[in-house]
Amino acid sequence: MRLMLSLLFTAFKRKRSLDETISRIQEGDQSLRNELIESFKPFIAKTVSSVCKRYINQSDDEFSIGLIAFNEAIEKYSPEKGRSLLAFADTLIKRRIIDYLRSQSKERHLVVDLSSNDEKEEREHYLETEKSLNEYHLKQEAEKRRDEIIRFREELNEYDVDFADLASVSPKHTDARKSAIAIAEQIASDPELTALLKEKKRLPIKQLEDIVSVSRKTLERNRKYIISITLILSGDYVFMKDYIKGVLEE
Repeated sequence: MRLMLSLLFTAFKRKRSLDETISRIQEGDQSLRNELIESFKPFIAKTVSSVCKRYINQSDDEFSIGLIAFNEAIEKYSPEKGRSLLAFADTLIKRRIIDYLRSQSKERHLVVDLSSNDEKEEREHYLETEKSLNEYHLKQEAEKRRDEIIRFREELNEYDVDFADLASVSPKHTDARKSAIAIAEQIASDPELTALLKEKKRLPIKQLEDIVSVSRKTLERNRKYIISITLILSGDYVFMKDYIKGVLEE
């Protein structure tokens, strides 16, 4: 038990030390960056080799791709995500190598002969790695969507709008939704109207009556929906802007 605790403590200190190193590099310590990359070159070569299914040395193009990917991992790594640097770098290196191999395959018009057992195994490994990468990116995208919804819900609360009510307050007819979105676009593109909305925390109906062709009653009925769309258009809501685009393309 004492030995196990000692090993766990050593592993914890090693991870903390690596995280501190990454933090210093991200703050601009280039000398430390070079030292870290140099010490992890065997790891990079091994990871690249696992995708290419052959020995990789430092003169190979694939190794250079892996080196660039490892440096990218250093830039993008965050310990708050819950993954170690090596796990994150492993995923990123494999992704970049797969992209590189795919581009090379297209350029050279390579054909895979599935009658060879070795090529079958290589193909299966390639597909398995690509599948795991796709799953990772889908998971990352889902987390970003969730975080975006949380931020949006919190902002809506400031305008006395409940996120759960958006479906019920959305105009039922496509033309009515497009009209409401067009009004939101007008507000979002007008700095004065946007500032007024965000300062008063309510729809500037009086000002809108002079520039839109719908009645005051319609503006009031669609108030929550127009506010919500305006906040999306004027804010950093990447995924929700896709929703608006989808409505306009209906």
